[in-house]
Amino acid sequence: MSNPPPLLPGCYYHVYNRGNNRQNLFSEARNYAYFMKLYAYHVQPVADTFTYCLMRNHFHLLVRIQEGAQNPGQAFSNLFNAYAKAINHAYQRTGSLFQRPFGRIEITTNAHFTQLVAYIHQNPQKHGFVEDFRQWPYSSYAALISEKPTHLQRGEILGWFKGIGPFIAFHQTQVNPGSIAPLVIEE
Repeated sequence: MSNPPPLLPGCYYHVYNRGNNRQNLFSEARNYAYFMKLYAYHVQPVADTFTYCLMRNHFHLLVRIQEGAQNPGQAFSNLFNAYAKAINHAYQRTGSLFQRPFGRIEITTNAHFTQLVAYIHQNPQKHGFVEDFRQWPYSSYAALISEKPTHLQRGEILGWFKGIGPFIAFHQTQVNPGSIAPLVIEE
């Protein structure tokens, strides 16, 4: 088991994890909703969320750790523990649900940030869950292009892309895997 670097305030991260032994983390729609409810409780106080995508056996997040955040790694750990306890109880299972430690890769360039946003949103299509990533209901894409209230950093992310039009257009091209290889896990 490796000892990953700490999550540092003011830094951007690709945070990811998957089910232990690649088992499913989410079996039904209520699981996705409950994970996001726990995420809001545990992680939103310490991290600004730009994008997310929850898939059956893994997930991806793009976050910035807030200045002054106290022990953000523990906040993520608390999320995973609370969710695992609920799933274990609901499905009469025992043991670990998530792989440990959870993955985190610091994002240090604008190019990596924009490529990772599209990569995260396109992931369900890449894995064959849907023919068009815009059909996947468990990602931040729809919330980012809507005008509905959200806890996502919509204004900041759309500003990064210079508006909603360029944001949508950028997502129409497939991400070059080589351009973000250091930022993603082997799936």
